[in-house]
Amino acid sequence: MARRRSLLRLGLVVPIVLSLTASLGFLPASASATPRIPSAARAEDAHTLAYVVNTKTDRRTIAEVQRAITAAGGTIVVTYDGIGVIVVHSANPDFGRRLRAVRGVESAGTTRTAPLSAAGTTDEGAVRYLSEAEAARIGKASGDGTEPLEAEQWDLRAIGADKAARINPGSRDVTVAVIDTGVDDTHPDLAANFSPSQSANCVSGKADTTYGSWRPVDAIHFHGTHVAGTIAAARNGIGVAGVAPGVRVSGITVSQPTPRQLIYAESVVCAFVFAADHGVQITNNSYYVDPWQYNCLDDPDQEAIVEAVNRAQLYAQRKGILNVAGAGNSDHDLASKAFTDGVSPNDSTPANRTVDPHRCWELPAQLPGVVTVSATGARSAKSYYSSYGLGVIDVAAPGGDQYQASDTPSGEGGILSTLPNNQYGYLQGTSMATPHASGVAALLKSAHPDATPAQLQALLKAQADNPGCPADPHGGNGDGIVDAACAGGKRINGFYGFGIVDALRAVK
Repeated sequence: MARRRSLLRLGLVVPIVLSLTASLGFLPASASATPRIPSAARAEDAHTLAYVVNTKTDRRTIAEVQRAITAAGGTIVVTYDGIGVIVVHSANPDFGRRLRAVRGVESAGTTRTAPLSAAGTTDEGAVRYLSEAEAARIGKASGDGTEPLEAEQWDLRAIGADKAARINPGSRDVTVAVIDTGVDDTHPDLAANFSPSQSANCVSGKADTTYGSWRPVDAIHFHGTHVAGTIAAARNGIGVAGVAPGVRVSGITVSQPTPRQLIYAESVVCAFVFAADHGVQITNNSYYVDPWQYNCLDDPDQEAIVEAVNRAQLYAQRKGILNVAGAGNSDHDLASKAFTDGVSPNDSTPANRTVDPHRCWELPAQLPGVVTVSATGARSAKSYYSSYGLGVIDVAAPGGDQYQASDTPSGEGGILSTLPNNQYGYLQGTSMATPHASGVAALLKSAHPDATPAQLQALLKAQADNPGCPADPHGGNGDGIVDAACAGGKRINGFYGFGIVDALRAVK
């Protein structure tokens, strides 16, 4: 499929691709990963690329590596001492190779294949906005005690979130950080539950906490606002409801402010560290790290990306955060021996390459300790686009599927949620499944405030309802061709992991 952005290839009417992945590495023992930001930065030219340099975490090594970076023609953007990750800009085409030879450097590589100034305009599909006439018709169909547009939210009913809200809507002491394209906190369904003090803009690789910096740059950057509404849209009698309408949500912007909205490693590293240092309990990751859909360990640049992002997400786990991520929209079997990646690198010239998902990971979905989420439709079957894999998928959640019609007034198979500028619209993708799982995790954290990330993940799996592998081969897009095969049994399988999340069980 053509790809507009790394964000989970959302797309509503037209299917789109998603992404995320896993990596190895160990979190260096350190009390804090709070960054040190240099006071001056050098002007960059048209050939400048961004790099991540991963080092040991002792001060002497970091100081030596910083001197080597300058000598090699690099400008330090930010140093995360606690995890040994340095974000650098350099126009030296030999920069990565030179740094990999420096004592104390464990890996180093560029995070992109096109200069920092590059921008793109390609697109695929579009969100379907809800019109005023449709909203009025839906409002008449919504019952007493529900939100005006709740009749369209088949996804809430599918996981018992409508009933769960009457028992426990979630605690104000729990915050879910939406690492994404930005969140419009002025939306009436989000304003009451938004946490500005836990929000920032991490696009450059260092956190900008200027008030409002987390907001989307324009209405096209709607993805993060849609995700935030699914998690925590308030039950306030205005529009839609979230899975956990009583918890708080924050926004950490990581996508480039261009139409392609690419998400690079340095932005994600910044986001995990910022969330960890600002009291967040759960992060929602409905994207994969660009420009590689799968980062392969036999490539030095991709290896450095894996190491940097993994160090940051492990740091977040050590600080008590559960990281939840989408499995991707490529319908790939992430437990198979190999498949074709035809979309990488997506910031320059993509080319077909064969990847082994055991050595080439979608980030951050396949990283250790991250909850990996597949998508289901209105009939609780695996969504036709959702990637899967026995031993890779942890849980499933409603993400929408245009081939699985719902029983709502519109019959839409997509997920209805908030959009910038006080609007609402439908999208489908594992990007939409992930916030359902994050919302249920937030309800579990509300009920079990002392639960560690590992314990919280175990609870999330325990409350899930597994329908088991389908009796017939899966050919979800209606063309009669078998697109995916489900491996495993009733308890754990490749389509649903431990099962579809259940909000009602979570609060009971």
